[in-house]
Amino acid sequence: MAGKQKAAERPQKKTSIGGQALIEGIMMRGPDVTAMAVRHTSGHILLESWATSGRNRAKILRLPFIRGVINMTESLYYGYKCLMRSAELAGLEEENTDGTPQFLGPEDLERLQKEAGEGVTVRLIGTPGIPASEQPTAENSSDVPPQSKKGAGTAEKFLMTLLMVLSTLLGVGLAVGLFLFLPSLLSGMLGRAVPVMQNQIAKAVFEGVLRIVLFVGYISLVSLMKDIRRVFMYHGAEHKTIFCYEAGEPLTVENIRRQRRFHPRCGTSFLILVLLVGIVVSMFISVTNPLLRTLIKLLTIPIVVGIGYELIKLAGRKDNLLTRILSAPGMWLQHITTKEPDNSMIECAIEAMREVIPDDPDRDNW
Repeated sequence: MAGKQKAAERPQKKTSIGGQALIEGIMMRGPDVTAMAVRHTSGHILLESWATSGRNRAKILRLPFIRGVINMTESLYYGYKCLMRSAELAGLEEENTDGTPQFLGPEDLERLQKEAGEGVTVRLIGTPGIPASEQPTAENSSDVPPQSKKGAGTAEKFLMTLLMVLSTLLGVGLAVGLFLFLPSLLSGMLGRAVPVMQNQIAKAVFEGVLRIVLFVGYISLVSLMKDIRRVFMYHGAEHKTIFCYEAGEPLTVENIRRQRRFHPRCGTSFLILVLLVGIVVSMFISVTNPLLRTLIKLLTIPIVVGIGYELIKLAGRKDNLLTRILSAPGMWLQHITTKEPDNSMIECAIEAMREVIPDDPDRDNW
């Protein structure tokens, strides 16, 4: 840990460490290690860590524009996987018969380690502020009987996996229909009534602006949900913690709380940039049939993602007029997708961040 602490105290820098808000937790991805810290209902923090994927990726996959597609694919895969895993680790359904949270003990840690599989390290961090000798566990908790939740049966796990696959496919289908097919359909209908909409540029701008309006509207609506608001609070904790590390300050709740929560290198900013780049790419699509136009747009997604990734990477590295303009839409949208976290959320972010800081201070330089 001495090496990690030294890395945290060096002068301000641009770090390659990134993160993602989860259900009652945060995932941080460093150059060598990826970690996920989740707050259990008992107050403990469950920390899982594993080697970061892609460290020895082929050179061709690290080339500009190609690396953006690869990184986005990996982010979607691990993000979804960690999102589901965080829901399990949070123990939202692990309660005792009297409705109180279930405390965790050594047998629970052993079970969680088996569930995590090879290559993953699982650690249990006690409730902050309580001496180790007084930490609530299955052994020393007299008022709450120990009840370890049994692992789900094979049939139940298969059913849950099937449901997740079906829900993912449904989500992808709805996204394609709402953000690609619907704008193309509406622009085609308007093209028959408004002559200017027959112009490729006008059509691309209309569709792109409509997609952005739908996206912002969707984010605004889901932010009203209590559970999503908590995820957005963890998102704020993630950004604040990264800012604190970049400033070279010790990772404490007090230092992190005074940091900004709007970061230029954020998934929200990336999505907005992808939507804006999509407008430009669509200007070169002359097909008017809604189905064919949607299919062509699907095929251009790697191009759009590759360009968007390079732009967000540039915005994270440099601070000038151009990068501030590139970051502005995403920074504005982060007023919705990030909220001020509470101390327990910041503590999760600290544990995840400490786990991924490399021993070599130069390992996470841009």
